[in-house]
Amino acid sequence: MKALCLALALMVGVGSTVAAQFGRQFRGFGPRGYPAKYARADSFGRGFNFCRAVYTSGRREAGGQGWSTDYPDADLNFSIRLSELTKTRVSMDANGRPDHLVVRLTDDALFECPYLHMEDVGTAALTDAEVRGLHDYLMKGGFVWCDDWWGTAAWTQWMSQLARVLPPSEYPVVDIPRDDPIMRMQFEVADIPQIPSIQFWRTSGGSTSERGSDSPHPDFNGVRDKHGNLIVLMTHNTDISDAWEREGEDSRFFYAFSPNGYAVGIDVVLYAMTH
Repeated sequence: MKALCLALALMVGVGSTVAAQFGRQFRGFGPRGYPAKYARADSFGRGFNFCRAVYTSGRREAGGQGWSTDYPDADLNFSIRLSELTKTRVSMDANGRPDHLVVRLTDDALFECPYLHMEDVGTAALTDAEVRGLHDYLMKGGFVWCDDWWGTAAWTQWMSQLARVLPPSEYPVVDIPRDDPIMRMQFEVADIPQIPSIQFWRTSGGSTSERGSDSPHPDFNGVRDKHGNLIVLMTHNTDISDAWEREGEDSRFFYAFSPNGYAVGIDVVLYAMTH
C-alpha cells in the first residue's frame, strides 16, 4: 500500500490536472452540469469502459444526486489510474480521454459492460423494465458495484429494490469476509475504509461518518451466483468513489483516502473482469 501511495502521489499532479481539464470540457449540460455520455453501438471493443448505470430514483438522500453522484470525475480519474497502475487496456475516445459510458438498465448496451457502477442506490425506485434489465444482466454474467449510500433508510430502500431483481431466497445478501479473493486481486486490502464526501469531511472537521450514529462503520456485502462468485458488491456507509473524484482537490484528503480508495477500486474491477 505504501508503494501505491507513492505512485499515486507522483502521478497526481499530472493526472488530476488532466482529469480536471476533461471535467471542464464536459461542463455545460446534463447532470450537475455535465452531459450524460450514453453508450452507442460503436462504444465497445477497444478496451475497458467504465460503465455507469442510469436508474430511476423515487426519493432523495442528503448529499446525493441519484445515479449521477460523483459523475463524471470519478469515472474519468478511476479509468486513468486503472490504465496507469495495471496492465488493463482502457478504451480511449478520439481525443485520448477515457471512454467512460452511461448506460440505461433497459438498453442492450448494458450487456457489453462486464462491470457496472451504481451510486446513491438508496434513492432507487426501479421501474419494472429496469428490474428485468438488471436481472437479465446479472444472470448473463454481469457484475455491479453499489457505492456511496448511507444509513438505515438508504439500506432499507435498496434492499427492497434488490429483492425485486434477485429473490433473496435464492440470492441472499451476505457479508464479504476479509480473506475473500476480491480483497487481494492486486493490492492487499485489510479493511474497507470509511471515506466521506470531501464536503462533509471539510465541514465536519474531519469526520468520516456522514450519518453520524446511523453510519458508524462501512458495510461490505454482496450477492453470489450459484458458483460462489460475487455478482453484486455493496459498499454501504462509505463513498469510495469520492477518493477518485476528488483526488487532486486537496492534498490532505488525497493522502487520507485516495490510495486506499484506488486499492479497493482496482481490486474490485479486476475481480469483475476475471470472475
